[in-house]
Amino acid sequence: MQLKHFITLLLTAIVLHVNAQANNDEVLFKVDNEPVYVSEFLRVYNKNLDLVQDESQKDVDEYLSLFTNYKLKLKEAKALDLDKKPSYLRELNTYKKQLAKNFIYDNKVTDELVEEAYERISYEIKANHILIKIPENANPQDTLVAFNTISKLRDRALTEGFEKVRKEVHNGKSVFGEELGYFSGFRMVYKFENEAFNTNVGDISQPFRTRFGYHIVKVLDKRKSRGERTVSHIMVAIKQNDTLGEKPEARIRDIYKKLNQGEGFEALAKQFSDDKNSASKGGLLSSFSSGQLSSPEFEEVAFSMENIDDVSEPFRTKYGWHIVKLHAKKLTPPFQDIKSELEAKVKRDERSKLIDKALTIKLKAKYNISDEQLALGYFVTILNDAYYKNTWKLPEDFKGDSPLIKIGNQQFSFKDFGVYLEKTQRGTNSKSTFETIVSEKYNTFLNTRLIQYQENHLEEENEEFAHIVNEYRDGLLLFDLMETTIWNTAKSDSLETQNYYNSNKEKYMLPKRIDAIVASSTKQRVLKKVAQLLEQNMDLENIKKLVNNNGEVHVVFTSGIMDANHQALPDNFEFAKGISKIYKHNKAFIIAKVKAVLPKELKTFEEAQGLIISDYQTYKEENWVKQLKEKYKVVVNQSVLNKVKNQIEN
Repeated sequence: MQLKHFITLLLTAIVLHVNAQANNDEVLFKVDNEPVYVSEFLRVYNKNLDLVQDESQKDVDEYLSLFTNYKLKLKEAKALDLDKKPSYLRELNTYKKQLAKNFIYDNKVTDELVEEAYERISYEIKANHILIKIPENANPQDTLVAFNTISKLRDRALTEGFEKVRKEVHNGKSVFGEELGYFSGFRMVYKFENEAFNTNVGDISQPFRTRFGYHIVKVLDKRKSRGERTVSHIMVAIKQNDTLGEKPEARIRDIYKKLNQGEGFEALAKQFSDDKNSASKGGLLSSFSSGQLSSPEFEEVAFSMENIDDVSEPFRTKYGWHIVKLHAKKLTPPFQDIKSELEAKVKRDERSKLIDKALTIKLKAKYNISDEQLALGYFVTILNDAYYKNTWKLPEDFKGDSPLIKIGNQQFSFKDFGVYLEKTQRGTNSKSTFETIVSEKYNTFLNTRLIQYQENHLEEENEEFAHIVNEYRDGLLLFDLMETTIWNTAKSDSLETQNYYNSNKEKYMLPKRIDAIVASSTKQRVLKKVAQLLEQNMDLENIKKLVNNNGEVHVVFTSGIMDANHQALPDNFEFAKGISKIYKHNKAFIIAKVKAVLPKELKTFEEAQGLIISDYQTYKEENWVKQLKEKYKVVVNQSVLNKVKNQIEN
């Protein structure tokens, strides 16, 4: 989803506009004499009660303040005619068309396809195939030749062996004999997937056609999906700027030795992993399934681990060196957990054609449209060879005013279809007959008009659809207003943001930091020895040779500029130059040589620019809302508000 759509939905999640009002509904407040009713406020409040993150927003008075500000902004947006902008109207219309698909398509067909898809992703098929490649719009003669060729190859494969024939005929141009490996649902075009999953292991399918040509497929194996894995990892980045001059592989192997010496995986991940997103969680990653990560090497290691708490040996990916620990194994998630995700996928791929077909049948029945169209014979008679050259024109005596088809209360004429024929002649297959051209064009014309008519009248027929469109309509309007009034101006007004920075410098300070070397070990006595060597200014490589010997790693060093939140430092670390005392930290101990204490200092404007712009936007919006309250008078009916509070509390 585009960022604009996401923010629009986020804004409407805070305050949703609903145009439903009871006949005896009381007015809660007015904005410039425009009433806002109790029913709307209560519906919004109750609908969003579990969505708000700030507990204060559950307070009725606080929520009323937010809701009032929302209404003020919408009032201003309409005063500025933002609801009449062509770009706004286009985007709203696009959203309505997308949303309508969820309401007008046949749910029964969709549900069946979703259930089938779940069954498919629960398994993995291993197969090879032979393909006779032909264009999707190949003429009947070429199509027949391809079909006969693939049929003969199947006969040969049954007697000579599929693999022998596959390797022999593959030329990478017109005939392909490929090893496909394992695949699951949604990995192949739907027709191919169907044949593969409906063919028994060891069998060869009958010839079938996809948009690529004619295939036969041999299924070699079928197994349960590998499901999901949950792992944690320690990563040493390949491109890290290590001031110790240490190679990533050497560092990961030192950490691995500490694991083998009995130190905890989680503690070591917190201390040394370069994956900052997971280090604070002991290296824990979100669960993933096969093919979900962008690192096949990482997945193979994760899925090869059998026992919970197993730890891998160090291995390399394009991101760095890793050690992985297995936390959980899970097969394909329960159907209900991924139903919505599967439904979205079904509507995006070739399965959607089956949904479209079911919708067409439903709409034809709803609007009493016959499958027979006697008028098509007339259109066949007015076509000529110019149609193949994209130069065909409607004849001068064309019967444009004659009625063609009526959908609901909208009448379409011969002219409507004739103009459509004229506009869509480009790319017509020269081998297609006029009868075929007219029939296919009419079906597309009719199906498109049926869906358009249903979409255009859906708000009148479906209350839920109307509510959601209204919510998005106001949310999109609010987004445009905020972008125009606050967000864009705050980014472009460099002088004002600079002035804001100059007036609020205390908000943009770098914290107190240290330039230090930190040594970590599970053994205090080893750290005491390290402290003595650091005191003597011994080179770190020599220190490591003395304390990490006989193939064992007792100490791992971290160095650089660190603030109080650095993962290598305990919460109570004292910022003082020199050798620190020994601290207990992450189930280990640390000692540090602080070479310098860097005082708190002001960030430059460039360093803090992103945060400054964000703060300035908030400041600008607060002042703007004050101006709106002066421009549009807000009057709250206090007695009605008290009733609302009692109703919510009880």
